[in-house]
Amino acid sequence: MIESMKKILPAKNERQWKKYDSSVQSINAYEDEMVHLSNDELRNKTVQLQQALHNGSSIYDIREEAFAVVREASKRVLGMRHFDVQLVGGLVLTEGDIAEMATGEGKTLVATLPSYLRALEGKGVHVITVNEYLARRDFEMMGPLYEFLGLSVGLNVPSCSQAEKRAAYQADITYGLGTEFGFDFLRDHMVKDISQKVQRPYHFAIVDEVDSVLIDEAKTPLVIAGKMESSANLHKIGARLSRSFTQDEDYQYDRETKSVSLTEQGITKIERAFGIDNLFDIEHQTLYHYMIQAVRALVMFERDVDYIIEEQELKLVDMFTGRLMEGRTMSDGLHQALEAKEGLSITEENKPQASITVQNYYRMYPTLSGMTGTAKTEEKEFQTVYGMDVIQIPTNRPVIREDRPDRVFMTKEQKYEELVREIAEIHPTGQPILIGTSSIVQSDKAAEYLDKAGFSYELLNAKSVEQEVHLISVAGEKGTITIATNMAGRGTDIKLGEGVAELGGLHVIGTERHESRRIDNQLKGRSGRQGDPGSSQFIISLEDNMIERFARVERDRKLKSIKTGENHQVMNKDIHKFIDTVQKISEGSHYNIREFTLKLDDVINDQRKVIYELRDRVLKENQIHEFVSPMVMDFLIHETERYCPETIVPEDWPLEHLEAELQRGIPTVKDAAVSERSYEHIEDLKEFLTPYADRYLTSLKVSQDSSTLQERWKQGSVAAIDQLWVRHLEMMNRLKEGIGIRQYQQEDPIRLYQEDGLDIFKHNFYQIKKEMVILMAKLTDRAEKGRNKDV
Repeated sequence: MIESMKKILPAKNERQWKKYDSSVQSINAYEDEMVHLSNDELRNKTVQLQQALHNGSSIYDIREEAFAVVREASKRVLGMRHFDVQLVGGLVLTEGDIAEMATGEGKTLVATLPSYLRALEGKGVHVITVNEYLARRDFEMMGPLYEFLGLSVGLNVPSCSQAEKRAAYQADITYGLGTEFGFDFLRDHMVKDISQKVQRPYHFAIVDEVDSVLIDEAKTPLVIAGKMESSANLHKIGARLSRSFTQDEDYQYDRETKSVSLTEQGITKIERAFGIDNLFDIEHQTLYHYMIQAVRALVMFERDVDYIIEEQELKLVDMFTGRLMEGRTMSDGLHQALEAKEGLSITEENKPQASITVQNYYRMYPTLSGMTGTAKTEEKEFQTVYGMDVIQIPTNRPVIREDRPDRVFMTKEQKYEELVREIAEIHPTGQPILIGTSSIVQSDKAAEYLDKAGFSYELLNAKSVEQEVHLISVAGEKGTITIATNMAGRGTDIKLGEGVAELGGLHVIGTERHESRRIDNQLKGRSGRQGDPGSSQFIISLEDNMIERFARVERDRKLKSIKTGENHQVMNKDIHKFIDTVQKISEGSHYNIREFTLKLDDVINDQRKVIYELRDRVLKENQIHEFVSPMVMDFLIHETERYCPETIVPEDWPLEHLEAELQRGIPTVKDAAVSERSYEHIEDLKEFLTPYADRYLTSLKVSQDSSTLQERWKQGSVAAIDQLWVRHLEMMNRLKEGIGIRQYQQEDPIRLYQEDGLDIFKHNFYQIKKEMVILMAKLTDRAEKGRNKDV
């Protein structure tokens, strides 16, 4: 097998492949032994391997034998035997890397090898997929294999109850939807009692379609939002005012980064409209937020592309799948800005209660691995962000698909006319055709041209996943024409119908270069699975979205020297190089957006860890006195320094106000008569107050035996943490909005965000601890009064 590896791999990787080859030979050497075991003896291998780990062996010591056990069990339970290249895929996953395997090479079966091995450690394995259908399918298909070997398997999807989720996470291997794992993490840090948590510590994850989950979905953070009333009038005024704005005069819109900023003229218009002097004063922060959202809604989002209106309700469209995102809304007032733009009733606003980026969620797994057919083009990002290498696994049979050079046309109309001609030529032969588009609008456009030409076709456009899977699975039947958005039915093999191989296999037509080579490769990879014949052809135009967005000026310059041939096809030899360059610019732009988003979230991520750790400690804490004591002393020092700074002479200190504030958290201070004494220095004041704090802390030791007081303090403290964390997230969002403007002042926006964000966090974190101290004082005072009343 090493020889076939050498053909596709750089020479420097040869040592690595010798290692894989050696492991594959070891696995194969076990096969004779495994074949002769009874079912019970094979099942008992699980116990033996677990015992070996318990006695000090590592997973790498038992890996080859474990893989051989899975292969033999798979033959008996599923009727499928792992190929050698699938064993290599399993070895790659075990080491926390990405196995790049072509469509149809059996990635679902590959995942059983490392899943079984790492599940033997008893810490749980997560197998993550892109949609609920695939999670259920893989769980149902592979579950019997694990159960035969004595391991438990669970399923985690949105419809699961809390009890079902807890059981799923306790299983040895858990299949599920990627976003659901992330939302469960956030929800676990919103529970009111530690027993309500469903997850256990992370151990090992395999992400199927890893490029889709970790790259495509990484631009959008996971957000749990709560409903809060928004200012409908302000949204409507914002929508009306923004309609009078002119691009480049009142605002600037960067198509490449899809970012909006107000110009000096636009800012002046807003200030005049609302009768204010400076839009950037802190008191007008909310107004700025509503106005910038109104402009974003106007220029960044297009009806029937990014959203649709159905029964007077605004519904979002998933640009990856082309499906409607039922029940999903944009947060931070952007959804309401779109409603105002379309003249709809303004719904309640979603305010983030908890959020995390996809990148920071998956980086919590000690070992993360993944599978896909297309990852090599994004290897640098996988290495930088997730620490994963991409290892290309050769196909079990050689790929014989014919990928033809792009045909480039001047206009979109000419492109679609060529599409019809291509179909008219191929369809009469019976060869099946799959037309790949990048959006719903494109799907509809292609369908419109096919309708005019009288062709019958299946359109995968915002249908249910189950329908998509069925239609994609039969797209290889003789005479079929299927139109699909780039992600529709992803993870489903297109098997060729009877006699189709002789006709040339599935013919794939791309109607536009996507903004990443990787997605083009996904489309091509629909054809030519497992050594099948097939072909691909991209028919594109110089008016396509990618070129409009990233190279409009360069394109317009080139138009002067464009030569066209038959049917207006562009004949210039350098046109393909131009298209490739634009696509690389697009990839770089998307990478920069994800990198910027991640850098901003890294700031929040550090803060999130501190808050979540504090929250968990509160819920688990039994020795309240030890927990609260440092907070009480912090409260004493902080408030003393706030009221009596070194910039004010001791004679002018507002001691009465300080005393009143301190009494809220340290009741014994009422006996101190602070304002009746004089002090030379702040340290004298702190020294005087400390014994009163100590006396209060001593009294807390007595109170901590009260389970009622403990429970009330825990619940009150958690509520304070949650309330102030939500407020903090909102403040950080507002800070993020202002970062773009400061970028134009030649300042590093990330550094500014880090510095200002740290100041905001320090302030809010202290406020949380202060609330907890004050709450404890109230509860102990109430308990004391209750005891005195009983006496």
